[in-house]
Amino acid sequence: MIHSPTLPEVRAERVKLRWLTDDDVPALFAVFSDPEVMRYWSSEPMADPREAEALLDDIRAHFAAKTLFQWGVALTGDDRVVGTCTLFHLDGRNRRGEIGYALVREQWGKGLMREALTALLDYAFTTLALHRIEADVDPGNAASLRLLERLGFAREGMLRERWLVGGRAHDSVMLGLLGREWRGGLPAK
Repeated sequence: MIHSPTLPEVRAERVKLRWLTDDDVPALFAVFSDPEVMRYWSSEPMADPREAEALLDDIRAHFAAKTLFQWGVALTGDDRVVGTCTLFHLDGRNRRGEIGYALVREQWGKGLMREALTALLDYAFTTLALHRIEADVDPGNAASLRLLERLGFAREGMLRERWLVGGRAHDSVMLGLLGREWRGGLPAK
């Protein structure tokens, strides 16, 4: 596992995954307060910037406990955070974890999250030596499902009414990727 006081920087071509700082709170709020970004999320959009401050505190506390690693996705040119990538529910004994990610709407459709997730998965399977990574996706989130499947994830089942968000029940498609299946972002053979 990681023994430093912060997450290491992980680079891709146009983005880098980096430690989130206090200066990134407005960017976190921009991501997690947008109803379109949060449309398929398991929680409501943020309504107050103090929620982004609390999120950052939570990210740091979970990192200290080594149960969650959440990077800011920053553009390499200006270091501006435009999203996050997360490894969570880390289980060292079984070498397993889950991923989550979010990107500001202005950056959708540019392939940035594919780059970020490729870098994250490389790090997870090589440096952290994880055996399995899972993802939980709302079945209506076709873009996210396509992205994960292009990265090699396989659909493994549907959990009915797994999340209650805004008083409504939402299903989850469960996907998994094994370390031996990972091909660095290339389609699995």
